Amino acid sequence: MMNDTKMKYKNTSIGIVPTDWEVKSLNKVGEIYSGGTPRTHNPKYWNGEIHWCTPTDITKNSNKYIFKTEKAISHLGLSSSSAKLLPINSIIVSTRASIGKVVINKIEMCTNQGFKNIVPFKEIDFEYLYYNILFLEHVFLKKASGSTFQELSKNDFSKIQIPVPKLPEQKKIAEILSIWDKAIQENNNIIKALEKRNKVLAFSLLTGKKRLKEFKNFQWTKTKLENVIDEYNVKPLSESKLPVFTSSKNGLMMQSDYYSGSRLIDRENVDYNVLPPNYITYRSRSDDGLFTFNKNNFTIKGLISGYYPVFKIKNGNDDFFLYYFNYFKRKLGKYSIGTSQLVLSINALKQITLKIPASEEQNEIAKILNTANEELQQYKQKLENLKQQKKGLMQQLLTGKIRTM
Repeated sequence: MMNDTKMKYKNTSIGIVPTDWEVKSLNKVGEIYSGGTPRTHNPKYWNGEIHWCTPTDITKNSNKYIFKTEKAISHLGLSSSSAKLLPINSIIVSTRASIGKVVINKIEMCTNQGFKNIVPFKEIDFEYLYYNILFLEHVFLKKASGSTFQELSKNDFSKIQIPVPKLPEQKKIAEILSIWDKAIQENNNIIKALEKRNKVLAFSLLTGKKRLKEFKNFQWTKTKLENVIDEYNVKPLSESKLPVFTSSKNGLMMQSDYYSGSRLIDRENVDYNVLPPNYITYRSRSDDGLFTFNKNNFTIKGLISGYYPVFKIKNGNDDFFLYYFNYFKRKLGKYSIGTSQLVLSINALKQITLKIPASEEQNEIAKILNTANEELQQYKQKLENLKQQKKGLMQQLLTGKIRTM
């Protein structure tokens, strides 16, 4: 790569680009086709041999390439609809629902009407075009309109402009960005493998299926949770805009400015409750059973309602029980009661009997799971770093601020 200050630039409708680059609308870099859906009630149109892409296929896909779809239609279904069979290496862009999501198809396929698809002209490198579409997601979102749902029309989509260098430079830019994509994909694969490993490890250790060598002769004992936890009776504080958590990662609270979500929001002049360090809270309603542990050295303040019981481990290892509760949260949820909505109250939780190891074994299990979790978090952080690096590189390469040739 080179960044030659002697390179000349020009001001265009999309900003400053190198003088030897062109600016073209999307309908000038390829043929644009919308998708379509055969009539769903006709079985002859469905379960055929033609892959049929929907937004779900895009959102579930972590790769820039797509090799398969969940649904398929027949040739009869294709001819009966407005869908177009797209050649390999077309650019498939979601313009409804997940607007701006983009993939490159590695098999022939068609799409539903939630897409605008580009078959690039021969002077356009398909991967270079892919990165431009990816880079312009914010533009697509801005131009989308609609009352029932947001959608980007074919007319508006076609008019969006991109910078176009000569084909060799297009290929070089795409080649460089592909290096980051490869690293991101490899990191994603490692994360998936570690997540699978951690689940197996948690199952083995938290159920006693796998015993640590030094504890094999010690039996796990049954006990009610009232012997393990202490309920914390929160006292309201009349304060506003205090540091509170908005999210949790693997059960650990993250400090932020305000609560978020429909039930946990920051409001002026309301009573706030305090969740001190080393206390655990959980969502008692059946739709979210995640146990969250305040492992920070600061006090988290916020609107903790009756939906979020708070307790402390009085007899055992904090980390062990956080893993234990989250692993068995579905089993614990069976003790929820209610008519319109199931609730796992703190009193019901305390009456549950579980089989647990002695504190010494809890400590060792927690160490192993913490180590495994820390490794996973390191790769997740690396993934975020790679994504940020790629984003910055796209900004430089796709605007010609850094030249490759």
